[in-house]
Amino acid sequence: MKAKLYLLPVTLGGNDLRMVIPDRVLEMTKRLRYFVVEDIRSARRYLRTVDNKFPLDEIRFFELNEHTRDNDIEHYLDPVLNGSDMGLMSEAGMPGIADPGSRLIAIAHRKMIPVVPLSGPSSVLLSLISSGLNGQKFVFHGYLPVKPADRASKLKELERSAGKGYSQIFIETPYRNNRMLDTILSVCKNDTLLCIAADLTLPTEFIRTMKISEWKNSRPDLNRRPAVYVMQ
Repeated sequence: MKAKLYLLPVTLGGNDLRMVIPDRVLEMTKRLRYFVVEDIRSARRYLRTVDNKFPLDEIRFFELNEHTRDNDIEHYLDPVLNGSDMGLMSEAGMPGIADPGSRLIAIAHRKMIPVVPLSGPSSVLLSLISSGLNGQKFVFHGYLPVKPADRASKLKELERSAGKGYSQIFIETPYRNNRMLDTILSVCKNDTLLCIAADLTLPTEFIRTMKISEWKNSRPDLNRRPAVYVMQ
C-alpha cells in the first residue's frame, strides 16, 4: 500500500484533547514516526500530551515555517516515497489554513503522494459557522497589514466587499488584537456587522456578533487572546 501524508489537526489551546480531537486522529498520530511541524519544541510537547509515553526518541521531525527554503522542503517527503506514512501538523488547528504547511501539501500532489485530511478544529470555520453571517459566500484574508494606515485602508476595502454579501474573515496576532479592534471601531460604519470569536474551544470562549455601533459600547479586552474576526 502506498504511504500517505496525513494532515493532523491539533488543539487551539488547552490540554483536553478529546474535547476537540477525534479518537481516530489521536490513534493515527500515535502510529506515525515522521512529522513535519512549524516548531519542533512545541510539537514534542503536543505529542507528549497525546501520549505521555510517546517514543519521541524514535521520531524524526522536519521543521517547516516561514524561514524554510523551498529546496529543503522538496526532500521532506522522502520517507513517504520510501514507504513510511508522515503527519503534517500546524501550531494550532488545521494544517494548510493560515499555515505554511500548504507548501508541503502542494509538493505531495506533484509527487503523486496521497494526501489524507483528518477532522479537527479550525478557528476560521468555527468562527464563521457561529457568526450567523453568510456561510455560502466568504473570503478568508489571513493577517491584515501591520501599519495603522494600511490596516485602516484594508478594513475599508473589506467592508465594501462585505456590503456585497461576502463574509470577510481575518485574524491578528494576539498581542495586537486590541489595536486591531481600535482600528475596526474607528474606520468601519456603525451598521456593519462584526463577529468576534476569541479563545475558541477553551473555557474562556467568547463569540458574539453585533453592529459596530454596539461594539463601541461593549468592547471586550482581547489582549493576548487568539481571536478571529468575521465582518459583513
